Amino acid sequence: MLSRRHFIRPVMAGLVALSVLMAGCQSKTAESVDPKGAEANPVEQSIPELKIAVPGDVGPLNLYLSSGNESLLELVYDKLFAPSPFVKEPQPWLAESATQVDDLNWVVKLRSGIKWHDGQPFTAEDVKFTFEYYRDGPSNRYTHHVSEVPRVEKIEAEDASTVRFTCAYACPSLASITMADLPILPKHIWEKVENPRKFTELPVGTGPYKLTEYKPDQYYKLEANPDYFKGRPLVDSLVMPIIKDPTAMFNALRAGEVDAASRGVPPELLESFKKLPNMKVAGTKELSLTEVRINFEKEPFNEPKFREALSLAVDRKAIMDTVLLGEGRPGLQGYPHPDSPWTSPTLSTPFDADKAKAVLDQLNYVDRNGDGVRETPAGQALDFSIKVSSTEPGWIRSAELLKQQFANVGIKTTVEVLDSATIGTLGQSRKFDMYVGSIGPHGVADPDQFVMSHRSGYLWSKGLAYPEMDELTKKWMAEANIDKRKEISFEMQALFNRQPTSLVLYYPTENYAYRADKFDRWVESPGFGIIHKYSLLPEEARKAAGVTN
Repeated sequence: MLSRRHFIRPVMAGLVALSVLMAGCQSKTAESVDPKGAEANPVEQSIPELKIAVPGDVGPLNLYLSSGNESLLELVYDKLFAPSPFVKEPQPWLAESATQVDDLNWVVKLRSGIKWHDGQPFTAEDVKFTFEYYRDGPSNRYTHHVSEVPRVEKIEAEDASTVRFTCAYACPSLASITMADLPILPKHIWEKVENPRKFTELPVGTGPYKLTEYKPDQYYKLEANPDYFKGRPLVDSLVMPIIKDPTAMFNALRAGEVDAASRGVPPELLESFKKLPNMKVAGTKELSLTEVRINFEKEPFNEPKFREALSLAVDRKAIMDTVLLGEGRPGLQGYPHPDSPWTSPTLSTPFDADKAKAVLDQLNYVDRNGDGVRETPAGQALDFSIKVSSTEPGWIRSAELLKQQFANVGIKTTVEVLDSATIGTLGQSRKFDMYVGSIGPHGVADPDQFVMSHRSGYLWSKGLAYPEMDELTKKWMAEANIDKRKEISFEMQALFNRQPTSLVLYYPTENYAYRADKFDRWVESPGFGIIHKYSLLPEEARKAAGVTN
């Protein structure tokens, strides 16, 4: 399922990759762009060190505790495909190729000669172990991609470099989604880990960097892997001070104490940073959104038409213009994110207060006592709360604007500002009417997660009646052709946005500032900004992953 951490902004901004590869019963193969990787190309000049500020301490990069911070994790770990499930055409990475044998079976050939940071060889046994560990062990952010959506029934290491995957139902996007999302673990270390949530040793991966030092609430230090299979990284050492306060972080960047910040520059500071000498600002497609989550298990929010009326009452453009100062887009295309290659281009969640009032009238939710607030037929006032985190001033302002907009259609709301820890518990406790939150790429750009979100309690709960969505989900699981499955997912998205349980307010644009005199090779990866491992790899490695300017 989608972990609670994925309802919170990621510490850094992740990575990218993958999308449409195979379809139908016919055998199809995705071949490596350059089997030799970057080794055959001239060595690019490296620099000794970069200092990159990060906004939080996520522990010693245990992916069971640090999920949601993929860009940091993937400095250390690699996946079979790269860069992520959020691009149209992901490329083989640890894998040399992936072949769909039939509707249920895939065969993956692995690259040879790859080693873990401790010198042990990377083999098919590591891949088999990783997928089984995610599927059968304690749940984490990656679990559903093996255990449920999709369900990988059997993983077999046919030899040291060949793995066969057998799915429980059709899995045409296994390479472009699952294999592009799951970091591969070293079997020789993790097979000894009984409780992964208590594992505190520094991680061992195959990635371009090795975490060599971690001081809680102070910094991370990573050293380049000189034997990385895609070429030695361009920066020898990464020092990542943990600076939780945004003002302190940007003051440090302005003063030259750090070379880049993994937090986006606030809109009100943007112009001043653009004018600083040796400073550059890169705007990125963040594949995240700010939303109002609705308690669909509670009356009257369990009524689809009422949720439709709530959506129609929201003037998303007015909120975006006020809160983001134009650095983003209003959420007029709803959920999931419109920049994902897996999202229908025809989604629409318009603002229409008159229609919202008409829908409420149809439900017989009318103002019976003349106080400006509608009541249900049973006489219960439409009087609700919107909870919001005290650490997010933009969200608080959004909630205040929502209060006015809902009042315009006869719905009373009270804004409750709570500490972020309390907000983080609401998804499970269900003690809310509505609350403001955000969600990142895994939630809003991954089509498998969209299905899982309707089973996990986030967008809906498994077992709770939703016959139209249940029927579409059955069709989706039965469809073996990737393009036809995509069309079914578009139907699911349209259904959701007619009666949403998440009201998308806006899609923010993130602007990352960095000192160009120190390092000017940053490149965007959709959903993960500029600070990720592909920015730090040689040009040929970037091309192999499809991450280029």
